[in-house]
Amino acid sequence: MTTAPSTPTDEAPKPPAPAPAKSGWAGLRPLVLRLHFYAGVLVAPFLLVAALTGLLYAASFQAEKIVYDHELTVPVGDRKLPVSEQVAAAREARPEGTVSAVRPSPEADATTRVMLSGIPGVDPDHTLAVFVDPYTAKVRGELEQYGSSGALPLRTWIDEFHRDLHLGEPGRLYSEFAASWLWVIAGGGVLLWFSRRRSLRKLRGTDGRRRTLALHGGVGVWVAAGFVFLSATGLTWSTYAGANIGELRTSLGQETPSVSAAAAGEHAGHGAAGGTAGDAAHGAGLDEVIAAARAEGLGDPVEIVPPADEKSAYVVRQIQSSWPGKQDSVAVDPASGEVTDVLRFDDYPVLAKLTRWGIDLHTGNLFGLVNQIALMALALTLILLILWGYRMWWQRGRGSAFGRPIPRGAWQQVPPYVLVPLLAAIAVLGYFVPLLGIPLAAFLAVDIVLGEVAHRRGRRTYGSGTAAR
Repeated sequence: MTTAPSTPTDEAPKPPAPAPAKSGWAGLRPLVLRLHFYAGVLVAPFLLVAALTGLLYAASFQAEKIVYDHELTVPVGDRKLPVSEQVAAAREARPEGTVSAVRPSPEADATTRVMLSGIPGVDPDHTLAVFVDPYTAKVRGELEQYGSSGALPLRTWIDEFHRDLHLGEPGRLYSEFAASWLWVIAGGGVLLWFSRRRSLRKLRGTDGRRRTLALHGGVGVWVAAGFVFLSATGLTWSTYAGANIGELRTSLGQETPSVSAAAAGEHAGHGAAGGTAGDAAHGAGLDEVIAAARAEGLGDPVEIVPPADEKSAYVVRQIQSSWPGKQDSVAVDPASGEVTDVLRFDDYPVLAKLTRWGIDLHTGNLFGLVNQIALMALALTLILLILWGYRMWWQRGRGSAFGRPIPRGAWQQVPPYVLVPLLAAIAVLGYFVPLLGIPLAAFLAVDIVLGEVAHRRGRRTYGSGTAAR
């Protein structure tokens, strides 16, 4: 018996042809989506803490003025007394302290601050600010002060909470971790938003996960630039990335300069030494030092730092961080009262200026109340985006499956001519920003291992015979 020739329908099915490799953004998009998803889920708790504490810090400037109104302000009088008399009143109230700096009253209704170090019970990294009425030389109070911005106890507590959660140096890793990833999450979100079809971006007429996605993406696109700025400026004074940025600036000759505090002339050492702040029997006193600084164009607000030793000069520097900034400084010989060195902010290197402006804008100083309101708005927006992000994760689940994850293997769809340079760029960036590079490398390693385990389990199941039925 002859066998009928087989027809094409009788032939064994051919294996499906492999999907053509995607190119360009089409291949990269799934990887960006997966990275944005997992970074958002895992980093969001740190960002949420940073946003909440940052919101409190931005509001603390105005709160400080209300809480410490008695210490900060005075009734306006007829004539301000010489600064030397005001400092003498502060030293009489706290004779055990050493004068580390003086901030003369910058406005008609503002007190003079005399900062004392070495006071028992005061944090060694802080100073005790004694507030003196510039018209009567009466002490109106004393408060612990921290930092170049003159933060008082309320703002200091919130500042340290935002920076390190009151855990010291180990706690700073949380804020650096959040800053390291914020720009990545924001940038990835922008790319994903603009790559979506226009119909999927619309908010009107949508509900459920589509509506949450439209809110999350639409609002995120508008504020992404602000998040990138906060991330970049926050890293400038972080532990590891900040040190790398500092080394880079130094290698480029862009570090922040400082006025030379070396006293000049053969009579150096005959003036005031550290702690006397101008009441020495010989040489220039505080009032002569201030007059010399005024002659060089240094207007209020200023801070006067006494000589550190017998070979050092007074340093008078402007401390206005608000725009337009006043950051000039001079050195004044304590023996002769002559200006020995002048440093103008206009002469700062470009990166030093940008760093100064960036930090002042990040901390809410550059544009005052407007700056602080903008920071509070950014913080509130970040909180909303995080909540919407977690809601989308919840809505992504099916039935009892909470937060269904993005499938792995996205990197395999990226063409080599894109993947190789991308990996090289990530390696370089990870070196300079280690709290981005190390967690990313760990995530990729774990993800690859889990993927391989799942693949092997699937292959064993297929070969057992039960899965083939």
